[in-house]
Amino acid sequence: MNTRPILLPIFTFLLFNLFHTNAQSLSATVIDSVSQQPIPFASVQLKENWAITNEEGNFNLIFDEAITESDSLTVSSMGYETLTRPIAEFTSTKISLVPKAIELREVIVSNKNYTADEIMDFVEENLEKNYANNLSKKRLFHRTTNTDRWTKSDFKVKKSSIDVLNQQFIDSVINTVPKSDTYYSEIVGDLYGDPSKELLKLDLLKASKLFDKSNELDAEKLEEKFNEILRNNVKPGSYFKIKSGLFGTKIDADEVSELLETEVDSSEVAAANEELEKRKKDKEERQKNYAKWKKNQLNDIFLSLPTEEDSKLNFILKTRKYDYTLQEFTYLGDDAVYVISFQPSGSSDYEGTLYVNAEDFAVVQIDYTNVKPTKKFNLLGISTNYYLSKGKIIYNKNKDNHYSLRYLESESGMRVGVKRPLKIIEKNKIVKGKNKQNELSGDMDFVIIGTEKNELIVFDSNNIDQSSYDGFTENNTVSPTYMPKYDPTFWEGYAIIEPNTAIKEFRAASIID
Repeated sequence: MNTRPILLPIFTFLLFNLFHTNAQSLSATVIDSVSQQPIPFASVQLKENWAITNEEGNFNLIFDEAITESDSLTVSSMGYETLTRPIAEFTSTKISLVPKAIELREVIVSNKNYTADEIMDFVEENLEKNYANNLSKKRLFHRTTNTDRWTKSDFKVKKSSIDVLNQQFIDSVINTVPKSDTYYSEIVGDLYGDPSKELLKLDLLKASKLFDKSNELDAEKLEEKFNEILRNNVKPGSYFKIKSGLFGTKIDADEVSELLETEVDSSEVAAANEELEKRKKDKEERQKNYAKWKKNQLNDIFLSLPTEEDSKLNFILKTRKYDYTLQEFTYLGDDAVYVISFQPSGSSDYEGTLYVNAEDFAVVQIDYTNVKPTKKFNLLGISTNYYLSKGKIIYNKNKDNHYSLRYLESESGMRVGVKRPLKIIEKNKIVKGKNKQNELSGDMDFVIIGTEKNELIVFDSNNIDQSSYDGFTENNTVSPTYMPKYDPTFWEGYAIIEPNTAIKEFRAASIID
């Protein structure tokens, strides 16, 4: 009996229903067979197509060529048995991986049992061979999540000669300012060049931005209202003298909206202002030239990799600053790897785990987190604390046997606080007699926490020559599509990292059902 006509409809049903696929994609969730918990950062491969699960264990695999019931899907993750099966055998939207128990004696990787320090010496010796920097073309997806959250925003009015600028008005302004704001940015593009040689071009193919426009509109309305009050109460020819603590500065009336960004005569506080100014210029660049902004972001990411010479993540190239411990062996796919933990030796900032290929001593995966603020100061009531810096980095061996970045997730956080007196004095050179006209004084106490999360996946990387790089012209005309809520159809046909629940459920406050 010929069962072929029956098997094909069943196979089609499995693909289009159980795996939620269309003609070019396949999605599911990878879980631990014992705990039933999602497995993040698992590798999923179908033919030459590759994906990685997000923090919730979900993946979306995009493929161009047709698939058949005999094509195999391979799913692997550190510490689990690799699963390879014909795709027709998967009958659920959940894929279970079995934990893999490995004892040290089960793996023989050399004729000598190396210490952790010896392994790290081999890693450093083989860096140039394993991570050669060549001109390349990388197809990638990059998602950035920026969140600003006010944890304190108080201003106590001590004196005000402008009736409308009273405590009630100041409180209403503060209460109107959004206490939390999140901005998502996503791109798919081709990155040409080599950041270490200061050669980089970006072919931006598609981009999106997801945020709440009403937050920006509220800020603009507040600024207009404040400026209207000044216009109605300030005499022509006036200027403002702003005093905060021991220092003071002079600004024109139309610059009062920038009073909190005023520089003071202190190197440390100036550094805080410099950071705030950098964030402001970064936002302006994002608005004026999106492609250039994204290219600069990608450049910073690649130069920050711990295999790069001047990286602040110095736990590979500055081994004297860390203590290393060989924890165990495990398998990453079919490759045996050393698992080495590291702790700071002295004043270094990071701890974490390195996974080192036992054959060529290439670092193939890194998990790291800071053990103390990477930078902080507190002077004259102004404080900054870079309290968070953590991430995961995965490398992949290319066809030329060199390793390059396959996946990166990083998260950084900064706390900025301002707790000091503030006095704004209107003065006027035109008015005869006493040139002091109006005054607003009080105590300010502001704290804002900003975080940035980057997710980057490189789907394909090929070496190119100098002529190919020189002959490519950047496409800087692509602008991001604004979305007030997540649209699951926007990235159809493109390989991306599956969004997490927070992104899927994001809705601007201005949206009314």
